[in-house]
Amino acid sequence: MIVASELDSSTERIINYPNARDIAINAVFFQVFQKGDDQLLSRAWMIDPGETQANVATSTRIKGEKEPWNGEYYVSYGADRSWDDARQYGFISGGGGSRYSRTLKRLSPGDRVWVKIPKKGYVGVGRVVETMCPAKDFKVSTPDGERHTYNVLKFGDSFNEKHLNDPELTEYFVRVNWLDTVPVNKAANEVGLFGNQNTVCEPTTLSA
Repeated sequence: MIVASELDSSTERIINYPNARDIAINAVFFQVFQKGDDQLLSRAWMIDPGETQANVATSTRIKGEKEPWNGEYYVSYGADRSWDDARQYGFISGGGGSRYSRTLKRLSPGDRVWVKIPKKGYVGVGRVVETMCPAKDFKVSTPDGERHTYNVLKFGDSFNEKHLNDPELTEYFVRVNWLDTVPVNKAANEVGLFGNQNTVCEPTTLSA
């Protein structure tokens, strides 16, 4: 970012050239105005910052450019599940078909996960405590002692007996020690943040 009180035409061309090639460069102008005894400061961008970032995100998605994987995992936590439950009892989950649950096998104790709710944003980061476990065997701690998830969770009634005993359709859980979480209404979301439809994946692009 270039900060200036004014720019000549050649500098503007220099800024426009890399920006047109999806390099996020911009200039911001400041001017001071006198109004009576008060001084007013104005700010103006040469290029809309939202446009600059959106262009970069779109370009990366199309080109499929890869970033080095840092060893941390992205987790998509379905909006039809209760995030309050996940925060309170310390878990992430996926189910309703192997395509939604099998990627949970990638997670091992000690792995760090970043959790995003689709169309909402990032809501938590934590460390994996245990490998994935089917709903019928997964228990959580309550004031009444350890109880099965399907007797406790807000969406537990969706774990009917048929699904509990069906390894293809049952819900699978991974216990997590949360390092930080926020409620859904404070989810972090902006242009360029990583997103993916897989329940668990290794972020290696900047695509949204």
